[in-house]
Amino acid sequence: MRAQLAKAPVEEVLANHCYGLFELAAVYLSQQPPLLPQARVAIDALACLVTGMEGRLGENESALADGLRNLQMAWVQIDGAQRAGASVDAVVGTDADLAAGGAADAPDGVGGG
Repeated sequence: MRAQLAKAPVEEVLANHCYGLFELAAVYLSQQPPLLPQARVAIDALACLVTGMEGRLGENESALADGLRNLQMAWVQIDGAQRAGASVDAVVGTDADLAAGGAADAPDGVGGG
C-alpha cells in the first residue's frame, strides 16, 4: 500500500481526499433535517485544500473548484430555506443536484461569512 501511494501522483492523492470531503459535505446536506454545522466543517476543509493548493491540483482542479462552489451554494440555499421555514427539497432538490450545482453565514468565501 505504501509503495503504491508513493508511486501515485500527489495531485491524484489530494484530489481523492478532496472528493471524500465533497461526499462528506453532501451526506450532511442531504440529511433530514440537513446537518449544516457538520456540512460547513467539511466544506471549509475542502475550501482550504482547493484554494490553498490552487495551481497545484493538476487536471482535477477545475472539477474540484466547481464542486466546492456547488456545495457552498447548496449550503447557502439550504440555510436560507431553513431560516424561512421552507422545505429544503423545494430549494435544492435531490442529492444529485448537489453534485451538479445547487448569502447568510456561508462556508468559506460564499456570501459574507
